[in-house]
Amino acid sequence: MKTEETVKQNPRIRKAGIWSSRPFRLMFAAHAAASFGDWFDAIAIQVLVVYRWGADPLLVALIPVVMALPGLVLGSFAGALADRVRQARLMMVCDLAAALLTLLILFVPGIAWLLPLLAVRAAAGIFQLPAQQGLTRRVVAEEELLQASAWNGLVNQSAKVAGPLLGAAALALVSPQACIVINALMRLSSCALLWPLRQIGGTVGVGDGGQEAVKKHFLTEWREGWAFLLSSRLLLATLLFVFVGMTAILMIDYQFSVLLRFLAPGDESLTGWLIAAIGAGGAGCMLVMKRLAHVSPGWGLGGGALLIGSGIAALGLMKPGVGLPLLLSVGVMIGIGNGMSMITQTYTLQTGTPAAMVGRVFGIQNTVMGVIMVTAPLIGGLWIREAGVGTAFFWIGLTVTLLGLAAFLLRSRLWGRAGKVEAQRERVSLS
Repeated sequence: MKTEETVKQNPRIRKAGIWSSRPFRLMFAAHAAASFGDWFDAIAIQVLVVYRWGADPLLVALIPVVMALPGLVLGSFAGALADRVRQARLMMVCDLAAALLTLLILFVPGIAWLLPLLAVRAAAGIFQLPAQQGLTRRVVAEEELLQASAWNGLVNQSAKVAGPLLGAAALALVSPQACIVINALMRLSSCALLWPLRQIGGTVGVGDGGQEAVKKHFLTEWREGWAFLLSSRLLLATLLFVFVGMTAILMIDYQFSVLLRFLAPGDESLTGWLIAAIGAGGAGCMLVMKRLAHVSPGWGLGGGALLIGSGIAALGLMKPGVGLPLLLSVGVMIGIGNGMSMITQTYTLQTGTPAAMVGRVFGIQNTVMGVIMVTAPLIGGLWIREAGVGTAFFWIGLTVTLLGLAAFLLRSRLWGRAGKVEAQRERVSLS
């Protein structure tokens, strides 16, 4: 088994690329299994709530809210914990808990019981992202982090294509409960794939502080993560942009099924088709971006927001009876923008953060996302109820478009030069 020290010290491993690393291959396979299962599950839950239980937009908006509450409460502490333990073991525990809680959804009689169960399941999963990013930072060489981010993002987008399409096909043959069982099985598969990596990571044997990090108080490490983030122009500008942009996007992110119910009543499969188109656009974008050696935050985040916002606004202008090709084309455009944003954000946070603090920084990101998801979906649900789903989509899309344009034009003032030099300088200052 190659540890992070092996990756750093052996130049042959570095030259051979990330696919020569068995730890990365196992991580990639585990992430693929979990992502595929999650999308299968998400489509089933949306169909169950919107079409079969007939929930209104406000109740639909409560789903992402309850799923975000654990991130708001636990996000930063999850990041600090991910820097102290062996990350693969933490990810395995998350997978097992998520599998068990997913199976419990089968016995839920209505949305009143579904909401608290989804909240508990989200709490089990909130530790997964910082642990995964921390482990990636340890087993992947510095110059290959963009590739790793792109490949991991490609998994998400590919799952967004395959999961909804297969989910829609499964829903035509069986009940949503069958899709939920598949998600539980995929989570168990992810746990099994991570088993060989259980000795990597954590504070034992890590070259970035080693035993001194173990002696630090948990809250001290949490404060250090926030202090580092606030002192970094690169990271702070990135998270502020994400905060503003995602606040607008998450107002309607879980309302696509409501919009499609308006455009094509009774066609449950349309949700799967649109999400698959978004995933296809994101996957294609990531296949291109993984060939790059570096990506600028201004170009990636600003350009991504431009495409996402334009696509959402276009959806808001559509009328019942719209053709499927036009709907899917807009979905692909949104997916390309989403792929640009996801890779750029992850790559910027990875390269701008020392390995010993990656978990804490991504934990803070979880907290930021938790704050957004607790408030934005409810505002969006109320707005859709009062103004109509098309009107809400159009104005939110226009807002995101203008935000992306501003970020693109003002990129040098917000992020300075590409950010790579600044990130390297900050890592040196911490050593």
